[in-house]
Amino acid sequence: MEPQMTEQTERPLAEPRPLGEPRPLGQVRSWPRSFADRLTAPLPGVRAMARLAREGRLRPGSEALREVPLLPVEPGPLPAADAGALAVTWAGHASWVVRVGGLTVLTDPVWSRRILGTPPRVTPVGVPWETLPRIDAVVISHNHYDHLDAPTLKRLPRDTPLLLPAGLAGWARRRRFTRVTDLDWWEAVELPGPAGPVRFDFVPAHHWSKRTLTDTCRSLWGGWVLTAPDGRRVYFAGDTGYGFWFERIGERYPDIDVALLPIGAYDPRWMLSPVHTDPEEAVRACGDLGARVLAPMHWATFLLSAEPPLEPLRRVRAAWAATGRPREDLWDLPVGASRVLAEYDRSVTGLM
Repeated sequence: MEPQMTEQTERPLAEPRPLGEPRPLGQVRSWPRSFADRLTAPLPGVRAMARLAREGRLRPGSEALREVPLLPVEPGPLPAADAGALAVTWAGHASWVVRVGGLTVLTDPVWSRRILGTPPRVTPVGVPWETLPRIDAVVISHNHYDHLDAPTLKRLPRDTPLLLPAGLAGWARRRRFTRVTDLDWWEAVELPGPAGPVRFDFVPAHHWSKRTLTDTCRSLWGGWVLTAPDGRRVYFAGDTGYGFWFERIGERYPDIDVALLPIGAYDPRWMLSPVHTDPEEAVRACGDLGARVLAPMHWATFLLSAEPPLEPLRRVRAAWAATGRPREDLWDLPVGASRVLAEYDRSVTGLM
């Protein structure tokens, strides 16, 4: 059955508060045994999984797979980025190299060719690992295998700062990472940068968590807002469905410059709507956030659902054009490509 929203799940479960002081880095904390009360839709049950198998809509059909060679891949060198720059490079799926406030940050880094339970990636990683500069921080949105990839993290020095959702610090410490911080929604930490501290806020998402047969919703899920000393902001949504949290995030973090939003893995909608935005919802979410730029992600890498591989790109371009917003503010990047945010007047953003 299609998940049904209830009065409880339609109402926000954690009201935004004014930005608080950053929390200490590396703090060891105790968390609830379950975060299931943060769900904004019921998880699919046995009937839903049986329907999915019966319909045979787990992956694109053979005709649609002919689009795979057409997926855009244009790897290039990382752009130069000083302390005043905001630059993003799409490595594929939800993996970005973000340059903000003079720091280099990885989001949900997955450099593996294959992840558990999923066919191999259909496009190469857009940024060769050996070309990466020193990584100043890694942010993780949740513990699903296509977002938390242990083989990739093992390639990092163990003193790399890892910023995680609540309940995941133990997982990282067991792998001998020494600078680990896990946060609840609306909490933040700061890392020093050449021009001053860069703030990392963990924010809500419409999703869930599970990594083994016994840990459903035992750790939290969410996105990240990164704020440079000069006020530039990038929002990384992680993995999420559409819902009220986007507007709440936009209210609390005004003037988001770039929103990294998922546009793929959405078909069939009766199954995936609560946890994955489709392209039209991503454009709507960008407006809810008050973000200037939309940079689509979570497509063209792993074929996780039934939509044709190129459909997310076609639909997000059409949805963006329908809003009348400037075409240059849709950063529909090929895998491996980069964009650098130019100076601009914040009072003229072309928002919806």
